[in-house]
Amino acid sequence: MNLHALETDITRMEVDAIVNAANDLLVPGGGVDGAINRAAGPELETAMRALGGCPTGEARITPAFKLRARHVIHAVGPIWHGGQRGEPELLASAYRSALTLAREHRCQSIAFPAISTGVYGYPLADAAEIAVATCREFALHSGPIQDVYFACFSSPTLELYRRAGVAT
Repeated sequence: MNLHALETDITRMEVDAIVNAANDLLVPGGGVDGAINRAAGPELETAMRALGGCPTGEARITPAFKLRARHVIHAVGPIWHGGQRGEPELLASAYRSALTLAREHRCQSIAFPAISTGVYGYPLADAAEIAVATCREFALHSGPIQDVYFACFSSPTLELYRRAGVAT
């Protein structure tokens, strides 16, 4: 499994699956979730609502509709409460759950946003370290996944993924 970090708009990526930083109700919100829903069209919201929610630390999958990807994997990361409520474990679990769904659906490529770092307030540097470490650990059992992309919304975010050991 190859890890890549790019400064890009995740909604424009041509990969098998893009990951949506979703909320536990699986209803469209702001940030990357809102951008993905706008780009995919109203069918995505309908598909998300039909799933009936998703617990923190888990993920669910839908078609990607108008996006360039085949699937959208909706991963629910934790809200940051200072790191004393299991946030690191829950964030790692959200990444593992998304990767497991990608493997089960025979995805060769997947793109992640920085899950939980927007309105959920997870410190970006810590989240990048967890994302990279979790994907590397998963690579030992990766199956068909060949490429994992971290879609960074800014140059400072990209730099944090570089520091975490991801090539650009």
